[in-house]
Amino acid sequence: MTSFFNAVDTFSKILSRVAEAVALILVASMIYEVAARYVFSAPTIWAFDISYMCTGTLFVLGAAYALREDAHVRIDFLAQKLPVRFRQVMEGTVFVALLAPIYGGLSWFAVKRAWRAFTTAEVEMVSPWAPLMWPFYGLLALGLIAFTLQIFVHGLRTFAGTQQADFELKA
Repeated sequence: MTSFFNAVDTFSKILSRVAEAVALILVASMIYEVAARYVFSAPTIWAFDISYMCTGTLFVLGAAYALREDAHVRIDFLAQKLPVRFRQVMEGTVFVALLAPIYGGLSWFAVKRAWRAFTTAEVEMVSPWAPLMWPFYGLLALGLIAFTLQIFVHGLRTFAGTQQADFELKA
């Protein structure tokens, strides 16, 4: 089981590095767009598409690693008053039995959507640039799969008492 956990952690870490590259692409494209628009009076037709695609993929690709590093916002004023083992069982149950199936379904839908966009060569219909959509949908699907796996692993680690959640360190 440890090798599965490590594989999921590694996958999340790799996708976080991809998210870092996407952030650089976003920044570079926005700097270019600002210069093109205000310095040369020649705005690009692709800046809006790049910005929403990069922002969306950046968020989704980094979600699994953020969960692994316990970087998500957590409001646990009620949980702090409960016994540690009860909190572990409660959190493990929520992650494994509730969140993992929900995100698993979202991942399945995203994979199907990306595949359909690939097979039909779908393009963005409201954009004058009309980029292919399957790379964007594919990255969203990949990020959702990684997030689903990390949710499942987080829940199992919490059940086992090996997940060092913030509320456990304070208890």
